[in-house]
Amino acid sequence: MEKIKDENSKARILEAATALFARKGFDGTSIREICKSANVNLCMISYYWGGKQELYQGIIENLLEKQIEYSKSFLDLNRNPYDMSVAECTELLTGVMDKFVDFFYTNISSDLIVILLKEQQKPDFIVKSPVLDYIRKIVARILNKDVNDRIVIFKMLFMISQINSPRILPAFSLRILGQNEFGKEDIAIIKENVKLYINKILKEGGNHD
Repeated sequence: MEKIKDENSKARILEAATALFARKGFDGTSIREICKSANVNLCMISYYWGGKQELYQGIIENLLEKQIEYSKSFLDLNRNPYDMSVAECTELLTGVMDKFVDFFYTNISSDLIVILLKEQQKPDFIVKSPVLDYIRKIVARILNKDVNDRIVIFKMLFMISQINSPRILPAFSLRILGQNEFGKEDIAIIKENVKLYINKILKEGGNHD
């Protein structure tokens, strides 16, 4: 029971901190504000993270942990894409990206998007995601190129943008639709668009074994 209580406190802190950091920025947010919003004792942040900077980083780390845990049910990161055929990689990529649409529209809040966009502008910010690295390997295998090839990197970027652009650019999606959230029909359209882009990648691949 105590462990559940602690985990609930940790989740409340992350939620409160994400909202405050997104709205007021890192410097404009105090530890006291976060604890008050999360309804926890000040010592809880020291207990879990150590300080405000570590908590801020913990928000992104928590997202990556969720991403990895979510992926375990449908993705084997130890399987080498270069040992698979293009057809197998394409089927795998299509399935994985379909799942990632669900993940992005379920686990990533608007506040978290604000933080991620801010972090992206920092020159020293690097995303260390085993899952995204693996997806890039799949794309490289389909295109028959090195994983660090410029074309592979940009194709990967464009593919991810098919997923996140509606959320990142709500003025061109939700606002026009007159909605506050994305519905099932919207998600289905996004998934179909991702599939179309993956098929385009396959046609451009140099090896169709």
